[in-house]
Amino acid sequence: MTYEPGSTSLHLRPEEIEAGSFRIIDSEAGEHGWNEQEWQIVRRAIHTSADFEYIQSMVISEGAVEQAIDALRSGAGIVTDTTMALSGISQARLAAFGCVTTCHVADADVAELAGREGITRSVAAMRKAIKNPANRIFVIGNAPTALFELLRLLNEGKTDPALIIGLPVGFVGAEESKNALAAAHHHVPFITNIGRKGGSNVAAAVINALAILARPQV
Repeated sequence: MTYEPGSTSLHLRPEEIEAGSFRIIDSEAGEHGWNEQEWQIVRRAIHTSADFEYIQSMVISEGAVEQAIDALRSGAGIVTDTTMALSGISQARLAAFGCVTTCHVADADVAELAGREGITRSVAAMRKAIKNPANRIFVIGNAPTALFELLRLLNEGKTDPALIIGLPVGFVGAEESKNALAAAHHHVPFITNIGRKGGSNVAAAVINALAILARPQV
């Protein structure tokens, strides 16, 4: 598929552009080893980042996709670490399940707690988020401190998520936090990747892919 100035391809509908993008990704990816459901997740990560390294770097724990689908269908609350990730999640795809999405990093009480305790807002936001038992899915695409804190709270028995999507990006703590998520001896399903790459857009793409997979098959 080529896009020449003035061609009718410039007037493709969004769904046609997306379908064309997926065809290109499938073609260039070749044999990859992911099963059908997992590939829907990895492919959307590639789609939002144009980075084929996710084929090798993505890590999906055993049974995570099935358990995530069950959680979404039960209306699990979804917490993000950034407003960017929050805005990237398709509310239309979640509407049928009744999932409520929140991000507390900009809340006044979170800022007050962060200042009082000398911690980052990302850490304070996780502490607030776990107080609501409806919050069962955590989507972290930016702040390693949020992921480290969530793992600490999990290890102390203060939270029991249905799924952790841990894809923080950066040079300080990002890779280490994801390694901790993947290596931790816990029962919580997770989706992450190895290395410095990630981001709010990729994290949002993962939850969007799961929401599509959770739709009733007709």
